Amino acid sequence: MSHPVDEHVGKKLKNLRVLRGLTQTDVAKGLDISFQQVQKYELGRNRISASKLFEISRILDVPPSYFFDGLSDNDDNGGPVIDEETARIASVISKITDERLKTQIRSFIDAVANYSPAA
Repeated sequence: MSHPVDEHVGKKLKNLRVLRGLTQTDVAKGLDISFQQVQKYELGRNRISASKLFEISRILDVPPSYFFDGLSDNDDNGGPVIDEETARIASVISKITDERLKTQIRSFIDAVANYSPAA
């Protein structure tokens, strides 16, 4: 049975990896482990050692504390989890360098989703 903290850290790893446009194999190569091991980390089936977590944080360019953001004594879900398709779209949009075009795409998405951002 996986521990809720290991699951939380694994979800944060997966979400960030996808947002960065990296595969499990990319992360595995940086850690000199198999992609299956990364998969187990992401599912919370295997715990990530402190040294591996430090290496992962360097690969993904975040502080190690990022993986614990959202944890509290009363709530282990860490907030919303972004599904893989949403993360992929966000990753692609983040690569657009034309800010005007990005704004237009955001406005289009807001309109399609019938979303009104707070002013």
